[in-house]
Amino acid sequence: MTLSPTWLLLAADGLLIIHTLFIAFVVFGLVLVVAGVFRNWHWVRNPWFRFIHLGAIGIVVIQAWLNIICPLTIWENNLREKAGEATYAGSFIQHWLHKLIFYQAEAWVFILIYTAFAALVVLAWCLAPPSSFPRRWESSE
Repeated sequence: MTLSPTWLLLAADGLLIIHTLFIAFVVFGLVLVVAGVFRNWHWVRNPWFRFIHLGAIGIVVIQAWLNIICPLTIWENNLREKAGEATYAGSFIQHWLHKLIFYQAEAWVFILIYTAFAALVVLAWCLAPPSSFPRRWESSE
């Protein structure tokens, strides 16, 4: 079964939105943790949130250090090529989200930025560690 170019472009735009949400989660997740510490928001110490957040930036840093292109970018570009469209040009959503998340710089700049950001996430982890996971076998009495 072959998808029409319209469906391929919709799928590519969907991947771009997911990619943007991933980036927003990484960036704003740290902002929320720091704000939550000062505002005493207990949910920012949720271990699930904190482990997923740490893992997300960890993936970005590993990809940068190993010079691996993000699989979401590769998949999106493949869909756009199959639709007969040039990569990084096209729909309104694609145009603006690409301007937001894809910018040009030397590879070392991204490695430095991602590594420094990951260090901030680890620092936030140390200064405001997540709460422990609740133990199911303990009684709440």
